[in-house]
Amino acid sequence: MVDIKKDNLEKALGNDEKKNVEMPREMEIGFHQGALNTLLNERNEMIKIVQQIERVMQAHIKRLEDMGVKIRTNSEKK
Repeated sequence: MVDIKKDNLEKALGNDEKKNVEMPREMEIGFHQGALNTLLNERNEMIKIVQQIERVMQAHIKRLEDMGVKIRTNSEKK
């Protein structure tokens, strides 16, 4: 995972090569709020996808166990 430098967002996002473009404070606040809103929505959608995958996996596990197949978890493998 990439280490995010919270103190310098431009460097964290790899924008070192671009010149610093100053924007009005209100515009920058709006930009960051919009970015956070978008990222929050993306994260929520990803959580829904992971939950759906988990439900399907559990259905397969249940069916295999119904058929007599023993399913080992990661904790059992140690």
